Amino acid sequence: MIKTHFLSENDIVCGYLLQGHADSGEYGYDIVCAAVSVLAINTVNSLEQLALVQPQVVSDDENGGYLKVTLSQADAKKPAAQLLLNSFELGIRSIIDNYQEYITIED
Repeated sequence: MIKTHFLSENDIVCGYLLQGHADSGEYGYDIVCAAVSVLAINTVNSLEQLALVQPQVVSDDENGGYLKVTLSQADAKKPAAQLLLNSFELGIRSIIDNYQEYITIED
């Protein structure tokens, strides 16, 4: 199961953490993993190129199943960054609506 954590400071979303594997299909055919990966990577790219902020990204490239994306408090306060992070959350919640057995949001 993919466990999603939204990181916040002073009620401002400043990043997210994804841990685990969906295991909803064979390697290369796991649509839940693919959907979450696309959302997560697109959010990082959009933060950099559209919001003009530099997120810190930590991932386990060898084993997968771990991605932590964080912004400084100053960058997180930018309206464009908040819009993109909220869009990411909306996308994750939409995936959960259909695939709750493979992904969850945890506090």
